[in-house]
Amino acid sequence: MSYSKGIKSFKSVTAAALGVAMLIAVAACGTTDSSTTSAAGDKSSSSSSKTEGFDTSSIKKDDAIAALLPDSVAGDGTLTVGTDTSYAPAEFLAEDGKTPVGFDVDLSKALAAVFGLKEETVSSTFDSIIPSVGSKYDIGISSFTVTKERLDAVDFVTYFKAGSTWVTKKGNPDKVDTSNLCGVKVAVQTGTTQEEEVNAANAQCKADGKDAIDIQSSKLQTDVTTAVASGKASVFYADSPVAGYAIEQTGDELAALGDDTGVTPEAVAIKKGDSATAEAVQKAIQKLMDDGTYKKILDTWGVSSGALDKAEINPAVEE
Repeated sequence: MSYSKGIKSFKSVTAAALGVAMLIAVAACGTTDSSTTSAAGDKSSSSSSKTEGFDTSSIKKDDAIAALLPDSVAGDGTLTVGTDTSYAPAEFLAEDGKTPVGFDVDLSKALAAVFGLKEETVSSTFDSIIPSVGSKYDIGISSFTVTKERLDAVDFVTYFKAGSTWVTKKGNPDKVDTSNLCGVKVAVQTGTTQEEEVNAANAQCKADGKDAIDIQSSKLQTDVTTAVASGKASVFYADSPVAGYAIEQTGDELAALGDDTGVTPEAVAIKKGDSATAEAVQKAIQKLMDDGTYKKILDTWGVSSGALDKAEINPAVEE
């Protein structure tokens, strides 16, 4: 996710939970790594889950694209994907509390199918994923915004775009003014670019002699959402599709504040310098875009407004 350094250009990598009633349970399930393995082409939901994604069973292996993958990825027959399953509708846990679902999860399964591999989603805390890509995980797919700092650590292949949305309790009872966050209780997810920007805004508040922002940083976006729903924090900030999903799933207890801000790309994280895997992922995503599968996945989750028509390796970002 790329965005400028200004305070007004906040962009998170977060998303919201299934609903207020499920927030705590989902968060508890996401505090440690867990994995769900399925044959390439299986649905992401289990028999006990009511949340079903796109059926990838018709996706066929592309031998030419699969041949691009190095043995370090394809050798064990599994595409292992790191993701933080705490923000719907991109990646979250279904009603059974253990099955990863969401449009990022469906994309992971579709990629694995193109490669002729099984797919394994490993649920992790967000800030632990990028450092583990290339060792613990073959790739990371977790609503990562492309930033210069992240490009120093991993290679990226773009697959989605999203704006940003401020979220408060309905009616904005604390009268949050996003142009002046000094003294405001703001919930953020640890390790995100959102946290970096809130910290920068806080530094400016202090430099101006104003009250500091009360920054409430949590490992899981579910906890961030809970903070606002419970009144502990006045506002949080999230990608536009997941903010909308949070509002819907909490029975409109929450509401968007103001207009969405800058639309920026999200990308698959790949080990830095692993050009073979980057090319394979780029070609696989482009194939899914060109044959219509990609749009069907996004349509399943109601997020087609974020569709791209071209997958790019390491796109240019703002300084």
